[in-house]
Parts: sequence; C-alpha cells; structure tokens
Amino acid sequence: MNEESLALRASRAAVAIAPHVRVIETGRRLPPEVVDALATAGLFKALVPRDYGGGEHSVGELVEALETLAAVDGSAGWCAMIGATSGLIAAYLEPETARELFADPRAISAGIFAPFGKARAVEGGYRVSGRWPFASGCQHATHVMGGVMIAREGKPEMRSMVFAKEDVRVHDTWDVAGLRGTGSHDVEVEDAFVPEARTLSLLGPPRHEGALYRQPLFGSLAAGVAAVALGLARGALEELVTIARTKRIGPERTMASRELVQRDVGVAWGTLDAAKATLVVALDANAREVERDGAASLPTRARLRLAACHATKESAKVVDLAYEHGGGAAIYATSSLQRAKRDVHVATQHLMVSGTSATLAGRALLGLDGDYSAL
Repeated sequence: MNEESLALRASRAAVAIAPHVRVIETGRRLPPEVVDALATAGLFKALVPRDYGGGEHSVGELVEALETLAAVDGSAGWCAMIGATSGLIAAYLEPETARELFADPRAISAGIFAPFGKARAVEGGYRVSGRWPFASGCQHATHVMGGVMIAREGKPEMRSMVFAKEDVRVHDTWDVAGLRGTGSHDVEVEDAFVPEARTLSLLGPPRHEGALYRQPLFGSLAAGVAAVALGLARGALEELVTIARTKRIGPERTMASRELVQRDVGVAWGTLDAAKATLVVALDANAREVERDGAASLPTRARLRLAACHATKESAKVVDLAYEHGGGAAIYATSSLQRAKRDVHVATQHLMVSGTSATLAGRALLGLDGDYSAL
C-alpha cells in the first residue's frame, strides 16, 4: 500500500501530464503516458475498498487531488474523476466479483448510470442491448458499466451491468467544444451476456461496510465534478496572475499595476476559496453524520449537492474573468485560458451540478414530498 497522500501523488502525476496537454486536446483522448501517470498515482482506484486493492480515500481527499490535476489539464482531471467515482461500484458487488474486477493495479472503471439499455433474464444472468452517450474514459477503461431496465412482472427494475471490454463497441461521437480529451464517446452492446454477479443496484445499500460507502453516492459524484471545475478555475487564475505580472502596458508598468486587475484578481481568489470551503464543509457534514448515525440526513445531502452546484458555477465565473483579462492572447490555441473556458462550460452542463439538481435539493430543503434517491 502506497503511504504517500493522494494529493502528493496527484501533484506528481500533474507534472507528468503537463507536457501532454496539446496531445490530449487534439487526440480527443488521454494518451497512454497520461493514463499510466494517473493509474500509478492510484487515482482511478482512489475510492475502491482497500479489501479489493483500492485506496478507499475520503471524498475530500479525492476533491483535493482532482483540483490539482484539473488545474493542469481539465480532461485528465475529468477522466480521473470518472474512474474514481465509477470505482464505487466495487462496494456494491459481491466481494469475489469486486476482487476479480479490481485485482489488476491498472483496473479502470467507466460507465453511465442512466438506464439506456434493456436486459432480459436468462440462465445465469442477462442478455443486454443498449447504447449510452457520454462514456468518459471508455477507450482506456478495463470495464464499462451501463444502466438498464429489466422487464419484471409488475414494475420494471433498474439495474447496472458491468460489461467485459470486448463486448463494448465505441462510437466516435465526441467532437465537442470542451473537455475534448476525455473521449466521452457513445458505447454500445448488442445482446451481450452479463453474469448475475456482474450486476448491481446503486440505489440500494452497498455490500461493503466502509463508512465511505454509506455517504451519498451521487453527492460524491457531484463533488467530483465540482472539484474539476475548481481546478480549472485555479489554473486559469494562476495563469492570469502570471500574465499580469509579466505583460507590460508601459515602459515601467505591468498589467498588475492596474487597479481593476488588482480588484478582480482579489475578488476572484476570494470567490474560489469560498466556493471550495463551502464544498469541504458540506462533505465534512455528510461524513460526520454517516459516522454518527450510519447515514447522512436528507437536508445534509441536499446541502452537499447545492455546494457542488455552487462551486461549479462560481468556478465558471472565475474562468470567464481570467479569460476576459487575458485579452487577445487568450484566444490562441496555445493559451490555457481558452481551453479552461471551454472545459469549465462543459463541466457546468453535467446533470449532477445542473439547475435540475439545485431544484431537487431546494425542494428537499423545503420539506416537500419527492423522490430524493438521486441526492
């Protein structure tokens, strides 16, 4: 077991990733060197139980690591986030199956929870067909998960299936504005057999007893999305500071001498620090309630989702400010500011930090009836 902190290993991985940012962007996927750096750092298995070869780190530790990665490259941070949060499926599988899937030190999870597939029960498991969009990291994953609906007498059942890599067809659909290097293509299976042991329900209780797995699963995912946005904002703001200190606007003056720049940089740092602090407080509140009561209350889960939504939106504002002050230089493909702007505005579109999620959280805080299983 690596005794170094996850944050330190993420910092080392970020240094290794930095020279590859243009290749990540143009190739629309992570190159092998980047995948290897993330795997070596233990990012992909950060939330997998230690019993199955993972790190079983706290979500707070993961947030810190993802922010560090995304400050260098948003796509690398995003793929690390998807691999880590998808690794939570290990806690919902039978121990023998989880060990089989995650025994390889380079095991990487990917997949989509949404039930876009259909399954029919057969002897020993299911026959599954379906197509799922936004499968980030599907090209380097060792296994891919997809949500399905199973026809049952009475009410259909929603379940997740873990597919063997050879059963998954990747459709090249990821030609987008931002987070281009995540390779978030469509994936498809046709009449694939999935053994019963490789199926799970993320809406039910986990099989593993670790406290991490009693925390709200979708809250952890939302926090991961927010962490990437925070990292993108931090990277953009650091780039703006560098530009302001070096860009001359007169014989003896730099851009940093402008009061408007001074004010905006100060406010932006405060905004970013406050957004992150709110997220950290919400994560800590969930962890404390789980430790004390065995589960987080609905209001506490709702506040975590709102904190993730808030952090993501505020991060986008900070990136926009940095881009604006970056001036004409920010529009070039070589500028990290234009990449951060495109990347963060893709992150804001994720369902877990969307207006829909904020509305659901607000409804819960108002005490209204509803289905809050996704909080």
